Amino acid sequence: MLRMLRAHGLDAGPTQRPLLAGAIAGMLAAAPALAVLIGFQALDAPARAAGASVFAAGLAYVGLMLLGGILYGWLFQRAANDPRGGWLFGMAFGFVLWMLGPVPLLQWLPDQPILHGYPAAGLLLAQLLWGLAMGVVFPLIHRHLHVSLEHGSGSTFQSTGPEVVAQTRMLRPLPPSGHPPH
Repeated sequence: MLRMLRAHGLDAGPTQRPLLAGAIAGMLAAAPALAVLIGFQALDAPARAAGASVFAAGLAYVGLMLLGGILYGWLFQRAANDPRGGWLFGMAFGFVLWMLGPVPLLQWLPDQPILHGYPAAGLLLAQLLWGLAMGVVFPLIHRHLHVSLEHGSGSTFQSTGPEVVAQTRMLRPLPPSGHPPH
């Protein structure tokens, strides 16, 4: 099935940057999620367990969400551009990241769970909010990156393809009607 999806154009083209768009969207989406984590005090226990400050735990979370955004862009590529369904892609991806990352690392691997109660619920809500924001922001960023690369400055940026034929500055002047061309 993956081969069929790739054959029908779901892979990003050479002028699209899904990894860069994912990195930017992951960073932007981390801001509201970080607010939820702080509100639920979900960074306190992991910071104590690691022997770090809450600020360092917040920076680690933002870095991990940057990597999560890159993974999102790599996995979904052009499929993540859907503005109507992107929020659902994002929330599902946020949930999957929550299941694969914090749940095993903070709940199953230590002798006793690091997060429980409101902080654990806050982590789930933060990941769902991150996914929602990621799914909403990614198409806007990806579209902006694609447009800025496609309509780059300079007349020699795009020298092949059907778009070149439509550019009037690239057309040759027609010969006068009374003289046949040589």
